Amino acid sequence: MTTTVVVPTIGRPSLGRLLASLEAAEGTTPAIIVVDDRPGGEPLELARPGVVVLRSGGRGPAAARNRGWRAATTEWVSFLDDDVVVEPDWLRHLEEDLADAGPDVVAVQGRLRVPRPSRPLTDAERSTASLETARWITADLTVRRAALREVGGLDERFRRAYREDADLGLRLQPLGRIVPGRRGIVHPFRADGTWFSVRQQRGNADDVLMDRLHGRGWRDRAGAPAGALRRHRVTVAAACGAVLWAVSGRRRAAACCAAAWAALTARFARSRIAPGPRDLEEVRRMVLTSVAIPFAAVGWRLAGRWRHRGAVPRRMLPEAVLFDRDGTLVHDVPYNRDPDLVAPVDGAREALARLRDAGVAVGVVSNQSGVARGLIAPHELEAVNRRVEELLGPFATWQVCRHGPDDGCGCRKPRPGLVRQACDELGVDAARCVVVGDIGADVLAASAAGAAGVLVPTPQTRAEEVAAAPRVEADVPAAVRSILRGDW
Repeated sequence: MTTTVVVPTIGRPSLGRLLASLEAAEGTTPAIIVVDDRPGGEPLELARPGVVVLRSGGRGPAAARNRGWRAATTEWVSFLDDDVVVEPDWLRHLEEDLADAGPDVVAVQGRLRVPRPSRPLTDAERSTASLETARWITADLTVRRAALREVGGLDERFRRAYREDADLGLRLQPLGRIVPGRRGIVHPFRADGTWFSVRQQRGNADDVLMDRLHGRGWRDRAGAPAGALRRHRVTVAAACGAVLWAVSGRRRAAACCAAAWAALTARFARSRIAPGPRDLEEVRRMVLTSVAIPFAAVGWRLAGRWRHRGAVPRRMLPEAVLFDRDGTLVHDVPYNRDPDLVAPVDGAREALARLRDAGVAVGVVSNQSGVARGLIAPHELEAVNRRVEELLGPFATWQVCRHGPDDGCGCRKPRPGLVRQACDELGVDAARCVVVGDIGADVLAASAAGAAGVLVPTPQTRAEEVAAAPRVEADVPAAVRSILRGDW
């Protein structure tokens, strides 16, 4: 088949049901990549033939999907959530969907069905049922891999399963059509506890990021409802007014504000109770959460404004930033074979965290001729690299040249081999990549590979290298700040 199924997961039991439904479906089973997004622990073991398991380090479903599609080699990539079940004819209809997709089609959306009980739905069930009409939902979305590569994949700044699909759809639209398909999946209800609707308010922070990336009109283009944030703001303002007037001794004003808050809260609770089953437990949940939701919504909105205050559109960010190791990320210890001597340069860990939070892949490209010279054993090199990751966090790719200067290899910088290998492993175009290093060979390797280069000179950097560099920044944090501003 011309597609690869990619399933991000945190190891829920529902994953087994999804994989079983794929095995039982009519048609040819495609390659399946399961991406384990748990932050640590033992690797996920799946005793199923043909299923490849990768890890994404707990960075959220957008990062997990990126890890999966970049490992695929097929023309199409089919995203499925780990809590759905495919219908028996899903594979057959998927083949038909892709066969019918003309060259102007960049994605085909599956049909999502939520089985309903005979009674009225609870508030949490209505939230799940609303997925049936959601646009571009990645619970079942098949996308051309070339289109994913062109837009840079999913934006990993969306750390939750919310809005990352709308963002992807808006970025795919200029490339072609997103059409509905024949295939279908079933999305069951799940028990999410009393405070599920309060936890959902974290999405208000993601909405701020959508505003920053796509402008205030993105809801109309994505078919997303407006929400109730304006009413929540009024409710919170009334509550705050009641407290402030009470503290200042203005009892009448405080009473008016308290009455307004109570009326707004009661109206909100009634609107949520009315369409539901109205049993005692559901009414209790609606009353409790209706008090909390306005404050949670406004709080997360403010948090989003702070967190995403400098966010720029994805097209302005590189897909990957590759760093030299010695002299750039860590202080240079010639031919270092001792992990205890690894010391990060000032601000490196924080700068790398900013890139990861922005959804930019980070990697290392390093010349280590000490191996060829017999000064460093391979296992010692690996131990030092592991220590670098312990101190600076995980890297999406490590590319190391172990050859000597006279070996004539194509990977030793200033040759482009390491940069090209890193880009190939990450599935990114070198033109969407930045290389940061402390000597001229680093920026020359970037240029030879078609990437951008940034020099962060140290006292050992020669003056002529600084003069020849296309871009110079004072240190790694300064280089990262300029990259995240879109200035690369």
